[in-house]
Amino acid sequence: MNINEAFADIEKRMNGVEELMKYCRKSGGKELDLSGKDLEEIPPALADLKGLVVLDLSNNKLKELPDFMGSLATLAYLNLSHNRLCTLPESMESLDDLETLNLSHNRFKELPKFIGVLPALETLNIDDNNLEGVPEFLDDLNVGKELNLLDHIEKIINLSKKNGLSRIFYRIADSHIKFVAEKLGITPLQAVLFSHFIDNCEDNNILISQIGKAIDVSNTKILQYMNELEVLEKKKLIRCKKGDSITYRVPREVLTAFRKDTEFKPANHANIHIEEFFTVVEDLFVQRNNDELTLENLDEELNLLLEENMQLVFSQKIKNADFNTMDRVLLICFCHHFVNNNDDNIREHDFGFVYSDDRYFLSEIKRALKNGNHILMEAGLIENAVSDGFAESDAYKLTDKAKKEYLGELNIKSNLNKNKKNLLLSDTLAEKKLFYNDKATQSIEQLASLLEEENFKTVQKRLEDQGMRKGFTCLFYGPPGTGKTETVYQIARRTHRDIMAVDIAETKSCWFGESEKKIKEIFTGYKALAENAETTPILLFNEADAVISKRMELGKNSGSVAQTENAIQNIILQELENLDGILIATTNLTGNMDKAFERRFLYKIEFEKPDNNARQAIWKAIIPELSDADAMELATRHDFSGGQIENIARKRIVSSIITGTAPTLDSLISFCQDEIVSNEKEKKIGFSV
Repeated sequence: MNINEAFADIEKRMNGVEELMKYCRKSGGKELDLSGKDLEEIPPALADLKGLVVLDLSNNKLKELPDFMGSLATLAYLNLSHNRLCTLPESMESLDDLETLNLSHNRFKELPKFIGVLPALETLNIDDNNLEGVPEFLDDLNVGKELNLLDHIEKIINLSKKNGLSRIFYRIADSHIKFVAEKLGITPLQAVLFSHFIDNCEDNNILISQIGKAIDVSNTKILQYMNELEVLEKKKLIRCKKGDSITYRVPREVLTAFRKDTEFKPANHANIHIEEFFTVVEDLFVQRNNDELTLENLDEELNLLLEENMQLVFSQKIKNADFNTMDRVLLICFCHHFVNNNDDNIREHDFGFVYSDDRYFLSEIKRALKNGNHILMEAGLIENAVSDGFAESDAYKLTDKAKKEYLGELNIKSNLNKNKKNLLLSDTLAEKKLFYNDKATQSIEQLASLLEEENFKTVQKRLEDQGMRKGFTCLFYGPPGTGKTETVYQIARRTHRDIMAVDIAETKSCWFGESEKKIKEIFTGYKALAENAETTPILLFNEADAVISKRMELGKNSGSVAQTENAIQNIILQELENLDGILIATTNLTGNMDKAFERRFLYKIEFEKPDNNARQAIWKAIIPELSDADAMELATRHDFSGGQIENIARKRIVSSIITGTAPTLDSLISFCQDEIVSNEKEKKIGFSV
């Protein structure tokens, strides 16, 4: 029993004022209740109680107060209500810690002006007096100011740090605690504890011992408050991470609401769209991965989300399926990885964290998956992932059946959205006339005709009937600027096929296995696009030199980079074998191409630098003002690619804007000279002997 509790016990048994003050002085008590004692004057012995924080003199017959009231410097709470006071001693001006002053139900006709300069005064009750109005000097005082939620929380923090969770604290901070508790729908104790979480909100790993230290209670005592913290968790006001040690944090959305002084309401996830549904699912698995949800909590949250969204086919299928809790969570986890991460290569680390609370069950899951007899496998919803034509024993994915029955249209939308940033729509591609040498012209025209939708479907069916691969793989190779990429665009425009463009550099990762995974995701995403598009899109590997070059010989000293490069190439080779759509790769170099890739490309079209006739046509197409003779002179004089000719034409336009006159043929020839990087200059680089 602490001092204040002992004092309270004695207070119940003692009626004498002198006895109360004597015990308070001996025990060093900070609270004295002399209310309802019919006092007509303050006992002189009160002057000796220098440590008083709370003094209640209400419901007496006091007409005046002694000057020594100003010596009670530690007073924070003074209740003088229901007396006969009409003035206060000027000495009370020195009560710098006084926060609450109750003067209601007295006989004041005017208030002492020093009240307006009491620095800590927050609460002043002057109801039921003989005042004609509120004095002007109170206008600059915080009295009557409407505090917001954070203001009240700050008061709770400061007062509890000074007084702990004592009766004194609860009396002084009563109005602040009530405000926070009512605002958030929590108990007074929860309001106090939560205030200290707010005080530590910059820390994402708040220890319970930090809260205990702030409110001056032992670790044993703070453990008794764990049930209160669980309530705060359920109300989403704090989140708990149950790892090696239990830590807490205040969610960002809570802080945002408080800063804006708006009511915090946990997000309503009822009757939401399927895309938003899986966004919420992703957040729940992130919380589980961060140990902010136990497996039991995760299941509860997922179950609630499903029940609130029974309008979704996904929710209906999951709820109607005859799976236990663990298996249901696993299926939702697989769906989450596919929808949110476009992941069709799921390994233990992708779902093991979910079951970290139950290692035994995780072992059972791994064993059943490895043996192929897991209930989700037997239901045809999960299967082994495939790499290089072989099933991987430690990698899994959703089956096409699961994607179709459980995800439905979401599968289409998710994969489309994942690849949308790299999707070039055919109707947005500008028409551009291109010129080639005779051989290239014939090959390109044949390919474009073949990819016309009617011809494409006919040829694919014929190949399928013959048991041959249906995919069309094409390689455009040749020097830079010869129109390889633009030709892909023009074929796509003509045949009304969208283009899924791949940035090879984005597939490279420093993490083991991630580059291979990204390559697989590219083909998985393309497959989804192809399956759900009216017209099969084109998968474009632009500047694919890095992935179709000769594979490295692996030996004892082979590094991880070489192994990764070879693994990527092996995956691409296998995907080319299984391709049902259209892939076009462009490259500037063919001398170092791996022979296996040469065999995989059905069509190989060489883009040479244009001959004189083609160059003349390019000059005329880009600069129509040129005469046939001038265009031929430029074509004959310089062995340029189409890209180089376009550069010169752009310089011509810039020059005409700057000078205000059209450049002459001599100017064009000068621009041509600027474009040339001569062999002589290249030979001068380095040391000469």
